[in-house]
Amino acid sequence: MPYRCPVLVPLSRPLQRGPAPIRVVLRLWYGLHQLIRESLKFLTVGGVGLVVDLLVFNALLYAGGDGPLNHKPLTAKTISVVVATLVTYTGNRVWTFRQRARTGFAREYVLFFLLNGVGLAIALCCLGISRYVLGLSGPLADNVAANVIGLGLGTLFRFWSYRRWVFPDPAFGRESAPLV
Repeated sequence: MPYRCPVLVPLSRPLQRGPAPIRVVLRLWYGLHQLIRESLKFLTVGGVGLVVDLLVFNALLYAGGDGPLNHKPLTAKTISVVVATLVTYTGNRVWTFRQRARTGFAREYVLFFLLNGVGLAIALCCLGISRYVLGLSGPLADNVAANVIGLGLGTLFRFWSYRRWVFPDPAFGRESAPLV
């Protein structure tokens, strides 16, 4: 059974009773509480995904000096993100967003991968600009571009899009809880 904060147990019922200002305050409190809990869980699952991504990416590029994809950093990043996506879907479905509606495995999985594709495109753009426009290469430059800047921007997009489309909150219609 999902954890329920004792203060918020009465709020699990529709927030339609009482004076309007109190309903607004309670809705904001509930939304903020949910946002913080989901954010922390999302970051934990993402941390595991990051470790998988970093290990696969660096193994493909630099394992044993020159890795098997040393001159193909975009291909290496694509492979590492696909592997990490398999890990993070499971973590997000069974832990981060477990209290949210189940909208069907096929629908969630397809949306999850499509939205991860957008996150991957963000990281690839950062890596491509670093490598091919700015002429920066090597382990430090590639990791900063792909796994700090690209992954950071992609993570913000992923969190917003997963809450909105992949794991919607039925208490707030098709959209997720408001981002306070």
